[in-house]
Amino acid sequence: MSTDTGTGRSGDVLLEIRDLRIEGYSDEQWHQIIKGVDLTLHRGEVMGLIGESGAGKSTLGLAAMGYTQPGCRINGGTIMFDGMDLRAASESEKRRLWGTRIAYVAQSAAASFNPAHRLIDQTVEAANRMKLRADAESREDAVDLYRQLQLPDPETIGNRYPHQVSGGQLQRVMTAMAMSPRPDLIIFDEPTTALDVTTQVDVLAAMRRIVDEFDTAAIYITHDLAVVAQMADVIKVLRFGEQVEEAETGKMLAHPEMPYTRSLWSVRSLQKPEARGEEILLSMEGIDAAYGTAKVLHNVNISIPRGRTVAIVGESGSGKSTAARVITGLLPPSAGQVLFKGEPLPPALKDRSKEQLQRIQMIYQMADTAMNPRQTVGEIIGRPLEFYLGLKGRAREKRVIELLEMIELDEGFYDRFPSELSGGQKQRICIARALAAEPELIICDEVTSALDQIVQEGILKLLLRLQEKFAITYMFITHDIATVQAISDEIVVMLAGEVVEQGMKSEVMAPPYPDYTRLLLSSVPEMDPDWLSNLLAERGERPA
Repeated sequence: MSTDTGTGRSGDVLLEIRDLRIEGYSDEQWHQIIKGVDLTLHRGEVMGLIGESGAGKSTLGLAAMGYTQPGCRINGGTIMFDGMDLRAASESEKRRLWGTRIAYVAQSAAASFNPAHRLIDQTVEAANRMKLRADAESREDAVDLYRQLQLPDPETIGNRYPHQVSGGQLQRVMTAMAMSPRPDLIIFDEPTTALDVTTQVDVLAAMRRIVDEFDTAAIYITHDLAVVAQMADVIKVLRFGEQVEEAETGKMLAHPEMPYTRSLWSVRSLQKPEARGEEILLSMEGIDAAYGTAKVLHNVNISIPRGRTVAIVGESGSGKSTAARVITGLLPPSAGQVLFKGEPLPPALKDRSKEQLQRIQMIYQMADTAMNPRQTVGEIIGRPLEFYLGLKGRAREKRVIELLEMIELDEGFYDRFPSELSGGQKQRICIARALAAEPELIICDEVTSALDQIVQEGILKLLLRLQEKFAITYMFITHDIATVQAISDEIVVMLAGEVVEQGMKSEVMAPPYPDYTRLLLSSVPEMDPDWLSNLLAERGERPA
């Protein structure tokens, strides 16, 4: 382990953790998951926590609040927040801190909002509960935060319910909710994984500005090394619950000391050579689609060749996921048609045959909310086997185990529940569930955005191996340009519900670029701490 404490930190110590040890309960015994970690955070300082899935980043971030997830317990060490011993504090004392002096921005915004309440009511709840300001002032402040976080229609978006905004928009509302009471400490747990690259730039700049303006300390948990380079003053690397090294951001990026840290810097070397497809498996022809009176897709034409991968890219609200909903029948188009193997698909899901449903499957962005937490892995994968293929009993169990082996998991996972799986394992189970139906087309909706870079690479390699073995066709929705480079044959660029560019990867990713494609490519963060400030300066915006 290497530690550099000479990082030029300023400000009083706000949070001090010493020799922290946390256990988790599984397989009828306790296992150590945080193993004697130290952490010192000063007022106004941002610390980046990085490491692969299972490193203990989120567990450590939650422990900074004096909180552990169900099935975990702190069994050693101290947690001091502004002079208060959080291990000795009562639940009522900690609850007075949570949401006011200590705020948390979760990775999965969709699972963190009450669907029955409007967004602005939830945004101002903590500030109003603590009577920090009058309700009218809190609402005005919320609108200003929405504006700073680049939310559309900031004056009215708060009147919507959670299901009426995109995942990226909901993530930004959650950030506003955390910032509303002006906390001393914010725990950001992968807050930009749901955002496209252009929106991410705006949100990172806004978060950095607000943190600086209010002298707020932050712990920024992420798997995206280029993002942490823009946000963090100091970076701490974790692996298997232990600290690997810590240093000032510039030094860490330029000269990581430990072999493991250097290995994180070198991931995502995967580059799939493109291949042209002749036979069109699915096509969207002249598709218009709307949510109520709000038109979302405008004359969309997309062709997906058999056995190939077509990446759909564009910023939040561009219509990527809406196109997928039209293809799957969840949102009937108002004009145009979807053809599968040359035959029109019924617009609505309820009118499609079982065979038509079977041939097109979908893997969702958030594996956490895509699986029933009360079902075992065997039940989750076994359901489509029984529904589409009629497999039952021993035949079903045998096929589930075969599918687990395909996704590089063993039969020991058969009786596990989703809560017992890592993020990468959950996404592999979702892939196996899609494969169980023996589909011809799989729509992958941001399936790697919530995963660390090492796990992302493993998932992408798995998808490519499955494609090669079974000639599966992928429609891959993503905002990650590195993922596009790694997996696609063809690229479709969408903006405001329209297709603005499409072609082979080598054509779309080569200059000269149309204006919007150039904007997307220029917004991909680089491993340079000054990248964000320089980019904003080039665009004539106030640097972070």
